[in-house]
Amino acid sequence: MDIITMARELGKAIQADDRYIAHMLARQANDEDEKLQNLIHAFNLRRMELQMEIGKPDKDNDKVQQLNEVIKSTYQTIMENPKMAVYNATKQGFDELMSQINLIISMSANGMDPDEIDVTTASCGGDCSSCGGCG
Repeated sequence: MDIITMARELGKAIQADDRYIAHMLARQANDEDEKLQNLIHAFNLRRMELQMEIGKPDKDNDKVQQLNEVIKSTYQTIMENPKMAVYNATKQGFDELMSQINLIISMSANGMDPDEIDVTTASCGGDCSSCGGCG
């Protein structure tokens, strides 16, 4: 089997993983929740409005403060939604899976034995100076 075929098999295995399935179901539930989608849309609109206001040379500080409060309140409402909580939990699990897979691939490409890579203790803090895994 060539490496591209193996990658396709890995893709299929990822899609069969419980973490992937749970995340896709949670995403679908969020997408189908009209109230939640309206909140997300309103949040994004206020955020764009805030960015535009901040970018003005004669910005209205009161309007900036008001938009900030609306954005914070809307964000809190979104994050308190039970479907969003499930989505965030499943996303975290799926992201962890993908990080582990990427770690194995990148460290293997750097010459490490794939069977010796401990994915349970590895995590990326963003500071590459202490890691030989990506470069």
